[in-house]
Amino acid sequence: MPHVRREPFGMVLVPLLSFFLSGWMIGWASAPYDPRWAHRFPKRAGLMALAGPASNLSLVLVAALVVRLGILFGLFEPPEFLTFAHIVTAPGGGLAEGLATLVSVLFSLNLILCVFNLLPLPPMDGSSVIQMAMPDQLARSFHQFLRQPMIGWMGILIAWRLFGGVFRPIHGFALGMLYPELVYR
Repeated sequence: MPHVRREPFGMVLVPLLSFFLSGWMIGWASAPYDPRWAHRFPKRAGLMALAGPASNLSLVLVAALVVRLGILFGLFEPPEFLTFAHIVTAPGGGLAEGLATLVSVLFSLNLILCVFNLLPLPPMDGSSVIQMAMPDQLARSFHQFLRQPMIGWMGILIAWRLFGGVFRPIHGFALGMLYPELVYR
């Protein structure tokens, strides 16, 4: 909720509009962040940067658990074809189909966010995680370098270009873990 209050446009409106207009979701968030604290404690800042991707991964696991329990109890079944909003289907339709879509989006969106934010490019969290492996002074210099706006824009453009190649095998692995008995292509 703090993210939504700080950035309702990027967290709610743009993702919903992009999903309903194109079937694909894009958006952004803004978290309270003190760059002076991060400069003083670069290793802690790197650890803090893992919080977002860790919460995304936790939501992927929750969605996967709901999918598997839904299949176990006959509420859901694996779909014939997978899409972003359709990793599970409800053979009975109705309210269960809405829940299947919600769980599918929860799984897919949070996997995308986890992987994207772990890319070691600024301004994604993965660029801060790298600082955990650096000596403090080098981490501080690296942090200052990453704070330059042009570096952030370049990181976003590079990440946008590389993301599909990075995400596809991870997505395939996650679906293989979700449905070990099936093969999707």
